[in-house]
Amino acid sequence: MRKANYKGRCTKRKLSKCKDICRTYSDLQLTYSQLLEESEDIAEIRCNVPLEGLPEGDYTSDFVCRTTDGDLIVRECVERKHLTKPLTVKLLDASRNYWQNHGVIGKAWGIVTDAEK
Repeated sequence: MRKANYKGRCTKRKLSKCKDICRTYSDLQLTYSQLLEESEDIAEIRCNVPLEGLPEGDYTSDFVCRTTDGDLIVRECVERKHLTKPLTVKLLDASRNYWQNHGVIGKAWGIVTDAEK
């Protein structure tokens, strides 16, 4: 999750499964976008999807994907060192609740983290 108007370092890539330019803001996001692009189970990728009406503010979900079965999956990329920070926990809960209210349940919503060191 990121603020909707995040101004940090950005890598822009064209993915065949993404209608727009995919903007990634971390190495973790970039690596995961490549994995999604290569996955045969993913039909469409949307990057940095706005969470409209979120009480916590203007934030985006990192990846919202449609599978070849037509199901939606949502993935939030978070570095492992940030997982215990209260704001990160609050925002991840807000994202999970937002997507549950929009029909994404169970394992369809998930967190992607970097390797444990």
